[in-house]
Amino acid sequence: MVNRYRITLTEEERKQLRDATRSGKTTAPKLVNARALLFCDIGPYAEKSWKVADVATALGVSARSVEHLKERFVEERLDAALVRKSRSKLPRITFDGGFDARLTALACSSAPKGRARWTVHLLAEKVVELNFVPSVSLNTIQHSLKKKLRPHLIKYWKIPPDANAAFVTNMEDAFAVYELPYDAGYPVVCLDESNKQLVGELHEPFPMAVGHGEIVDHEYVRNGVADIFVAVEPLTGQRHVEITERRTRNEFAHFIKYLLDERYPNAVKVRLVMDNLNTHDMASLYATFKPAEARRLADRLDIHYTPKNGSWLNIAEIEFSVMQSQCLNRRIPNLATMRAEVA
Repeated sequence: MVNRYRITLTEEERKQLRDATRSGKTTAPKLVNARALLFCDIGPYAEKSWKVADVATALGVSARSVEHLKERFVEERLDAALVRKSRSKLPRITFDGGFDARLTALACSSAPKGRARWTVHLLAEKVVELNFVPSVSLNTIQHSLKKKLRPHLIKYWKIPPDANAAFVTNMEDAFAVYELPYDAGYPVVCLDESNKQLVGELHEPFPMAVGHGEIVDHEYVRNGVADIFVAVEPLTGQRHVEITERRTRNEFAHFIKYLLDERYPNAVKVRLVMDNLNTHDMASLYATFKPAEARRLADRLDIHYTPKNGSWLNIAEIEFSVMQSQCLNRRIPNLATMRAEVA
């Protein structure tokens, strides 16, 4: 610790301090301070000069306390050093039962202009400005909001329109299909598609080892986008995934043909649940195949669309979520590798 303050006592000051240490009426804090000043004295009347660490050890206090004592003596002289000024305490404020509720409501409101969100400092200033309380500490604000609000988190959600008849119609239709008993002649199949960027490495990653995880370079090369079709039959747990190079009506039509002719060749009709993507309609069949073939495939489909802004009602999206976390959540460089990994 740097010795910033040096104690140089006059003969009169040393006598005053010695008298304080010998008096039976001196309070314990004042006694310790008097002895510490005598030990720290480096003036001409000092018997011996002690190091701060030795003074602290001898008196059973911290070295920082001794340094603060020396600081008070140098800047405020002897009397202020012996007896510390009592700190004025703020009056204790009692919050009524509605303070927490009003604070929570304020924290849930829109942040002030120019601010992305409320902070503890802003809330403390605002509750005083609104006369909730005459004053408040930051700790009180934090304690009141603890476990109630998490303002640093934002949840993104597909919010459906209020009182929308079309939404309710498609939602209840999807629920009704899901509640149907298993029928091999009319299987319920949920279909969805998504895409994945094909990303290659410019530098070979360092594998995980003791002391660190896998180290991947922040640079990469983009090798295009792959489209992913998923069809899942909830009541049997069967699923099929197909990876294509493009997302067009042609790919959708060929995937439907594969489902009908290869996966469910004996089904009278496939009850198909899917979203409202622009390629997910019968026009894709007619745009890809001859009219007779398109009509044959269309006659074997019983389509049920999820609501607009409600594609999360499609069970296939759960499959995508699982596949994303277990397989696709990494850099995959090309189509062949992606097909092999998904398989």
